[in-house]
Amino acid sequence: MSRIGKNPVDIPEKVHVTLEGNTLKAKGPKGEMIQNLPSEIDIKIENNQIIFSRPNEQRKTRAMHGLARSLAFNTIEGVHNGFQKILDIEGVGYRAEMKGDRLLLSVGYSHPVLLVPPVGVELKTPTNVSIEISGADKQLVGQFAAIIRDIRPPEPYKGKGIRYRGEYIRRKAGKTTAK
Repeated sequence: MSRIGKNPVDIPEKVHVTLEGNTLKAKGPKGEMIQNLPSEIDIKIENNQIIFSRPNEQRKTRAMHGLARSLAFNTIEGVHNGFQKILDIEGVGYRAEMKGDRLLLSVGYSHPVLLVPPVGVELKTPTNVSIEISGADKQLVGQFAAIIRDIRPPEPYKGKGIRYRGEYIRRKAGKTTAK
């Protein structure tokens, strides 16, 4: 039995969930999401909980058991609380600012980089060296954070670049002079 898949997902009071076939629709304070769940898994809503069970012990069915539970949990968590990623910018002259709903990055290139967030993702720049990305869809928030980080990933010598808050960058020693 899948350790993740056997746990039921609790539905908070402020979230309304409907199940049509294997399509989960959740509506809450942070928005509305639709998630397609694997068809190999049996899904039931009972007593404000979503319960997942597998009809057989085939390899693919066992693999989808935990996935179905994780997708449902992330959907409900997203519409209830939302997800957030914070990026920090390090480097002399590196900065970020909002131009309307777009993000303008100056990170050492000859031109500024302008990014348009996808629908459902909200951007904030509390300071000019940090970016807050938030939204209801965990995959969309994480993907857009990765796109921003890939513009100037942190380098190992001086640590300059865009990094996730709390990310550790392993530093390398620079050149040493031979005597």
